[in-house]
This record gives sequence, structure tokens and C-alpha cells, in this order.
Amino acid sequence: MTEMQLRINERQEEVLEAIWCAGENKKYSLTDIQKKCSTDIIAEDLLALEQQGMIVKTTDKVVFSSKGKEHAEAIIRRHRLAEVLVTSILKLKKTEMERIACQVEHSLLPEVEESICTLLGHPEVCPDGRPIPQGPCCKNGHRTVNKTVTPLNELEPGEQGKITYIKPGSHSNWHQLMSFGLMPGVVVAMHRKKPAFCIKFEQMELALDEEIVKNIFVWKIG
Repeated sequence: MTEMQLRINERQEEVLEAIWCAGENKKYSLTDIQKKCSTDIIAEDLLALEQQGMIVKTTDKVVFSSKGKEHAEAIIRRHRLAEVLVTSILKLKKTEMERIACQVEHSLLPEVEESICTLLGHPEVCPDGRPIPQGPCCKNGHRTVNKTVTPLNELEPGEQGKITYIKPGSHSNWHQLMSFGLMPGVVVAMHRKKPAFCIKFEQMELALDEEIVKNIFVWKIG
């Protein structure tokens, strides 16, 4: 996760997304942006985005800086790719499409995003016909997905993977893993599998039951 992502919270990302969507219709007033936003836009969020150099605010307009446009473009790309994925591959209803896309846009790892885009054939528009910004994989013409998500228990000793998501097998286990710092984005290495699973991450070594390990999904590295 980049330093920029750490400073911007999900609500502020929703504001950036709304500015982008309003701008697609050549609308730049705060009133028009609010109509595109899933959350109430508050002055504190606008000020925070302004101070971070993401937006430029005048009396009647809110527009992106170059940095803000780049960040918003990435959010829009993740959201619209997720929409294509859940409708064309997962065959979910449109109501589910929007809910899942809103979650994915804040958390999808760049390498997973590229593989989804490649898997989908680098779509140019989302199900609503709105354009999907191109990513590096589109510009480089990637045709094959060369990495896959796998349960952590399938890594061999010495192999590494970046956590993509954790299936909440039980509520208490999920919160325990979070308290250890095991969360999406963290790189873990399989240290040994017998007599018990033992993983290493961020200078920590942790023994876990197989039932827990198999619910942690990683993007294999190397």
C-alpha cells in the first residue's frame, strides 16, 4: 500500500470518485458532485483532499490536480473492472454488482487488478457503458494471467505470498489474525508445514492451525 493510500480514507476516495463521475458529464459544482457521491460530502474531507494536493477548490468548482486525477482514475478503474467481473464472470445481480464494486475499489491489490483486467480481456467499458481507464496491462497487451490466488496452506516451505483476502472461518479467528497484523497486503512466507503450520511475516513467526491457514488466500510471489 502506498503512502498516498494510507493518507486518504474510504470516504475521501468516494469524494474523488464522485468528482470523476460528475466530470464525465462536464459538471464540476459541489452540488453536482454531491449527486454522484454515495456519502455526504463534508467540509473536512474537502479540506483534507485540498491539503494533500488532490483537488483545487474555487467558489463554484471542484476539480482535480494532476495527482488527484491519477488517484481517482485508479479508483474508477478498480470499481468498473469489478462491475464487469461480477456481472460477466460471477453472474451476480446488478444490486450485488454495485455493492461489491464499492468494496473492491478501496482494497484491490494492483497485481490482482491487472490479472482481473487481463482475464476479462482488457474491457474498455463497464456494464453501464462508461469507459474503464486503461492500466499498464492494457498498454502492454498482456494476454495471459501468470499468477494465481491460492490458499496459504498450499505454499511450500520457502515460498512467499501476499495476502489478498481472509475468509472469515470464524469471527473470533478473523479478529485474532487482524490483531497479529495478518491482513490483505501483508507478505507472508511458509516456514514449515509439519508438525504444524508455521509462517513468517514482518519479522514475526506464527504457528497456526490448518483450519485457519487454509482460509488465508495469497497471491503467490516468485
